[in-house]
Formats: sequence, structure tokens, C-alpha cells
Amino acid sequence: MTISDYYKVLGLSPGSTVDEIKKAYRKKARECHPDINPSPDAKELFINATEAYEFLLTFRGKISSDEEAYRQAMEDWRKYRQHRSRKRAKVYAQASYVGFKNTNFYKTTRIYDGITIISSMIVLILVLIFIVFGYIYRLHHPEPGIENPSVLILIAFLLFGMTLFIISFIYLKAYTQTSKKNRNKK
Repeated sequence: MTISDYYKVLGLSPGSTVDEIKKAYRKKARECHPDINPSPDAKELFINATEAYEFLLTFRGKISSDEEAYRQAMEDWRKYRQHRSRKRAKVYAQASYVGFKNTNFYKTTRIYDGITIISSMIVLILVLIFIVFGYIYRLHHPEPGIENPSVLILIAFLLFGMTLFIISFIYLKAYTQTSKKNRNKK
């Protein structure tokens, strides 16, 4: 397979972020796992998705527009990792989906999601605080020749920040519900 094939397997475009790669892999793993998908080619689809995931995570930062770096990454992959990746994917495909979800391989994607969601909420809270304190500071310490800050701009930034915070909160709620559901199934 080529790098573009690996992106196609996961339904991604070249240059996707690590977060997008992990989310696409989890989605594809759910769709293709032989425990869930009765299709005769489900096992091979699952193996290809796992191989693509490992390749893209391993070489995402090393592959650029430089043809030599791309060629070297593909050669390294073929020599050292492709066989091992396919072998591990076959083991995951033979395990039950519940068993697969309990592997460290799958759990790291869940941990990464949780950290990303919580980090974004913390950053949004800090942004909202800086917006309010920045506005108050500018009112109390005006600069000569520059008019006072607009209340409409303050409101627009606050609404935008709150919207992003609410979206992050919804993602956090969905994440915790999924985590609870997974813990209750054990």
C-alpha cells in the first residue's frame, strides 16, 4: 500500500491530524471488526485499517513533500513494521470486539480523547477570563488616542467563547457517558 492508500482506508485526507487519525481508526475498527461485521471481508478490512493506523501514526511527522523522506519511510515500514502490524491486527481481529476494546492499543485512543477534551475546556475558560479582564483593564487604563473598547465586540467574543465551551462540554459529557457504559459492560 502507498501512503494515499492508508489515508483512503481510514477515510481521511493527507495531512490529517493525529486526533483525526485516531478517531477515524476507532470508527473504522467498530465498523470492520469481525465480531460486529458479518461480512466475509470484515477481517481483512479490519487488518488494513489497523495497519493504516499504525503506519500513519508512526510516519505522519516524517513524511513531507520530500520524495526521498517518503521513499525512506515506506522502505522502513516494509522492512520492519508492516509484517508485525498485520500480525497484531490479525490477533485483534480474532479477538472479540469487547476484548479488542480492552487492549492498550484501543485504550490509548480513548485516553487521548479525554485529555484533548479537558485541555480544550481549560484553554477556553482561560480565554474567557482573559477576555473579561482585558476588557475591564482597558476601561480602567485607556491608551491616549485610542477609543474605549466596544461592548459589542466584548459580547461577540464572549458568545463565541461560550459556544465553544458548550460544545466542549457536550463532548465531555458524551465521553464520560461512553466511559461509564464501557465500565458497566465489564
